[in-house]
Amino acid sequence: MMRLFSLLAAPALICFVCAGAPRETRNIILVTADGLRWQDLFGGMDPMLKDEKSAGMEHEAALKAKFWRPTPEDRRSVLMPFFWTTLAPKGVVLGNVKKGSSVRVTNAYRVSYPGYSEILTGRAQDEAIRGNEAVRNPSSTVLEFLRRKLDLDASQVALFASWEMFHLIGEHQPGSIVINAGYRDYDGPNRSARMRELSALQFQVLTPWTEERHDYITFEMALEYMKLAKPRVVHIAFDETDDWAHDKRYNRVLDAINYLDRCLARLWDAIQDVPEYRDKTTFIVTADHGRGGTIEDWHSHGKEVAGAEQIWVAIVGPDTPAMGEAANVPEIFQRDIAPTMLDLMGIDYREYEGVLGRPIAMGLPKSVEGR
Repeated sequence: MMRLFSLLAAPALICFVCAGAPRETRNIILVTADGLRWQDLFGGMDPMLKDEKSAGMEHEAALKAKFWRPTPEDRRSVLMPFFWTTLAPKGVVLGNVKKGSSVRVTNAYRVSYPGYSEILTGRAQDEAIRGNEAVRNPSSTVLEFLRRKLDLDASQVALFASWEMFHLIGEHQPGSIVINAGYRDYDGPNRSARMRELSALQFQVLTPWTEERHDYITFEMALEYMKLAKPRVVHIAFDETDDWAHDKRYNRVLDAINYLDRCLARLWDAIQDVPEYRDKTTFIVTADHGRGGTIEDWHSHGKEVAGAEQIWVAIVGPDTPAMGEAANVPEIFQRDIAPTMLDLMGIDYREYEGVLGRPIAMGLPKSVEGR
């Protein structure tokens, strides 16, 4: 019955004939947090894991004092204070399953590469992307499409990621955009002293993983690049929210989420100081996949893990009505993010060949919602 309602009510949430309308958005900043569960975003520290020895929480008194509160609303506000007190009220946040808001992946695999590809191409590509194998994205991404449609120089579309696989995920045609991901020396444009410093530092402050560098390096590089090049389209891909979960270290997952929130605050403050960005930039924050919701599988994801298909998305910008947390709304999908990016930039998403998603109407001006 709920699925039937969603199908009937979908026009209220998905915009079918709203592309190409005038927009205030001139820039898009896409931020992804790998595997950040909707349970943690909307509920803060998970009561199920608060004292769980197998999750690294047994001796974390200081962490619990910092992030534990009696209610989900209070817990999320201390874990992600900027997101919930500043960012969310200015736009819309979708994906709290407990409040009747579902955002779901449509790819069958529920792992990172298929999820990021669905975000960046507006479609699942299960026939070509079956997991995290190192293959080039078979489709031109929305980042490449935006560059072509807006007639931008390659330096005006940039992707900074902690996971090295983004060199294959982010573009179909190598060299189309600026990409720095994983343990790679930065050799792109605007190689400032600070960028050279960060590029060298990544090889000195190593993570426990071979394919993923620290999110600190990724974020600082992205912020430095934005200051120097002022790109119109930016994707910043955080990864430690996933890495520590796979290591069953919920204590470190909480630290990574809190760090993400501080980065969002710094990013927000930075764009307020730049005329090219201020009041002209839309933030889209989301995740590539969900995770399990039990003691046995909270750290896992994949096609066999129940709940790993559930993600979330936040949209904040000059064209997005200030609705806050959504409740009792029809389901939307991960593939809808790319068309939403295009619509917000004033481009008819239907020009993007192969796209299956539709713009998310709740992220667009009310005048076009549901048309």
